[in-house]
Amino acid sequence: MSIKYNIVQRGEPGVTGGGTKKFYLSAKRDRLVDLDELTDEVSALSTVNGADVSAVLYGLVEIVIKMLKKGHTVELGKLGFLRASISSKGSDTEEEATPANITARRVIYRPGRKIKEMLNNLKFTKE
Repeated sequence: MSIKYNIVQRGEPGVTGGGTKKFYLSAKRDRLVDLDELTDEVSALSTVNGADVSAVLYGLVEIVIKMLKKGHTVELGKLGFLRASISSKGSDTEEEATPANITARRVIYRPGRKIKEMLNNLKFTKE
């Protein structure tokens, strides 16, 4: 299997008129795989029925949210790590640095060993 890609032309960000345009490879998204399909796949690989797999996956989502809210890093085995992160505006003084300065909230994902190996061994096909 391989990841399909397109070639797209892009200008320089922030430059009026786009500046110098260059060509870049862009991974093409194939389709969305939802939690129901993941449940079916896990159930097919194991002796656990779909209802139990689904309950565990939905429970996992709730527990991950609970742990991220506490500021914990969540390790999901060979899948990788999740942690909450923020960005903020800079302040001139420590007193001015408050949660009101937060400009973005996100979850950072760091892949585990097996995911990194998969990324390093990917094959690519031009669409």
